[in-house]
Amino acid sequence: MINALSSSSSSRHLKRILLASALSAVTLPAMAQSSGAIEEIIVTALKRSTNLQETPIAISAVSGAALASMGATGISDYVKAVPGLSLVDGGAGQRRLVIRGVQGVGEAQTGLYYDETPVTGSPGTSNDAGARQPDMFLFDVERIEVLRGPQGTLYGAGSMSGTVRVLFNKPNMTEYEGAVDGTVSNTEHGGMGYKINGMVNAPLVEGKLAARAVLYYNNQDGYVDSNILGSNINDEKTWGGRFLLRAKPAENLTLDASVHIQRTDAYVGGWDGNNPRPYQSAYAIDMSTKDNSEIYNLTANWDIGFANITAVTSYYNRETKVPVDVTTFMKNIGQPMYTPSVLFYDPQNVNNWTNELRMSSLGEGALHWTFGGYLEKRKAYIVSAQYMSDPISGERIFPYNILTSRYIEDSLKQKALFGEVSYDFLPELTFTAGTRYFNYNKDIVGSTTIGFAPIGAIKTPAAEAHSKENGWVFKFNLSYKPTDHVMFYAQAAQGFRPGGANQVIGLAESLTPYDSDSLWNYEAGVKSSWLDNRLVANITGYWIDWKDMQVQGRTANNAFSFVSNAGAARIKGVEFEFIARPLDGWQIGLTGDYRDAKLTKAQVNPNLNANLLSLGRKGDRIPYVAKFSATLMTQYTHDVGNNMNLMVRGDVSYVGSSYSEYQPTYVYYTRSPSYTLVGARTGLEGSDGDWGVYVFVNNLFDKEAIVRRTSSAFGSNINFSAPPRTFGLNAKKNF
Repeated sequence: MINALSSSSSSRHLKRILLASALSAVTLPAMAQSSGAIEEIIVTALKRSTNLQETPIAISAVSGAALASMGATGISDYVKAVPGLSLVDGGAGQRRLVIRGVQGVGEAQTGLYYDETPVTGSPGTSNDAGARQPDMFLFDVERIEVLRGPQGTLYGAGSMSGTVRVLFNKPNMTEYEGAVDGTVSNTEHGGMGYKINGMVNAPLVEGKLAARAVLYYNNQDGYVDSNILGSNINDEKTWGGRFLLRAKPAENLTLDASVHIQRTDAYVGGWDGNNPRPYQSAYAIDMSTKDNSEIYNLTANWDIGFANITAVTSYYNRETKVPVDVTTFMKNIGQPMYTPSVLFYDPQNVNNWTNELRMSSLGEGALHWTFGGYLEKRKAYIVSAQYMSDPISGERIFPYNILTSRYIEDSLKQKALFGEVSYDFLPELTFTAGTRYFNYNKDIVGSTTIGFAPIGAIKTPAAEAHSKENGWVFKFNLSYKPTDHVMFYAQAAQGFRPGGANQVIGLAESLTPYDSDSLWNYEAGVKSSWLDNRLVANITGYWIDWKDMQVQGRTANNAFSFVSNAGAARIKGVEFEFIARPLDGWQIGLTGDYRDAKLTKAQVNPNLNANLLSLGRKGDRIPYVAKFSATLMTQYTHDVGNNMNLMVRGDVSYVGSSYSEYQPTYVYYTRSPSYTLVGARTGLEGSDGDWGVYVFVNNLFDKEAIVRRTSSAFGSNINFSAPPRTFGLNAKKNF
């Protein structure tokens, strides 16, 4: 079947069929179904189970069923469904999650957890671990929780502005289960793609021991062309799996073990923003990258009656190999050129051990509490080299190939004690206070080799850099619930992320260490449900004061980047979520946010004069932060008999414009225009959800939706965009 669809004539025929189906899905009239009230979702964001609408923080939850309905398999798919959450997208493996516009270089500002494991990217040579947050494939997911605002009193791993938790389904200890899900698609300006995913669950000892295994394979054809490298060069292949084991040796003790392995081969180059034709490569070198991630986790939960004790041990390993064409950059800085092209090759490895021990109260009393300790040890190994290379194959040229190379070992150790206490002064009035004590040490050792082909090279002696800091962050929350369906809350919370140290040849000693940056987030919100829970309306307003910002500078010759502290910012905004069921079976959702993110203090640092034009002035907007974004979604399900439902879904997403740099006068300042994307999905499914067949279209009007535009010392305006119009057929079966 797949081979038959690969021909151009079959591909065009498939497009016509799917386009007609998608358009008819959008225009179908509403009809009734049996379900009425909006589904209640239970979350564990506070380290205990609470109803989403009764959790007094800014939190959104996307269920596994909702992810499946929107066809979401990665970060870029679910971001649009959550207010206040955005993405700085540099392609596969090069993405930064952003909450409430808190965006910049350095360690991640948004914590990312897969189950109980915090994950991050390698800091690289630029100390920018937050720009490379891992993107594990989403299949067999229980839900995703997005906690907006600082979460340091309960979470670590860079939860300065918020936390994203991806929670996978756990083994079922009483029933055998299985699932298979397959998709075939065709992308405009590109070709065919397919996905195949499967899950099997087996209770090995009923009620005592169970196993769950997940496998997935995603082959997505590209849509960027190159005169030298050929057509559709930005294809992407992702494959991997999870194995989970759950044991219950006693009624009050649960043990979970999991292994998650993923491999990705993808092109990371974007396309040429200077070319009048879209989707044309700006590079002459193949920039295919390899990204391998592994997550190992052991979690124990022990119910001792008045409290639950949780012990977590996790190990995370990630290896990436990223080639970049830096030919134009090398010419710009005056480096002698002995070949027509130069390849920047950047293999990196990061491994991270995390341990957490916490205790959370149980019961329905007036007092609730959580206390715990956290330990993290991260090691990163970075080799960064520039090679003379063949302009067609991208292969390194021997024997005189090295122009410049760097080797860095980066070590980060974090220790923390944390806790929160909530007390119900009245049944409807609750006060919460929390704190976190942190202590970190950052150590870097490395050397630089400067090549002067073809006469030899000079290697600098190994050099070390160190940074350490400790301190406290706090959180205060007051919630008031005058009725069962309305809750008001106000919160003041402090966020921070670690500083670090630069290992750069010739850098001034005063610039070697840099400090943590921190912020205070003030917010107030209301959560409400109306009309027998057929209408949910949640609104939050916030104000953020961010100081000692971590910013990127460059050495006088523009060859090396580093991180320092300078400036302050103010971010104010409003987030909203509205969900309605005007008729049985018909649901409408509107989510969005407005944010105004500007500097309140110029990024003045006398040691950064080498690149003053790139530093922000008072009033400049924070880069890659749109002022407004919103998503409108509607879904309709109707019983058509024979235990079958007709499902129709449509969504429209809008993202406002943003800018790549602070200063409009800076030579690399460029604008990412606003864009609107329309998608639709329709099909037949079993009334019990055990099977479904759907057709879908993403980017219905084939917009050039530029999610990020960058112009840099590498010499080109580069666009990263959502895929062009994509038609597809999806089928699933649960057993």
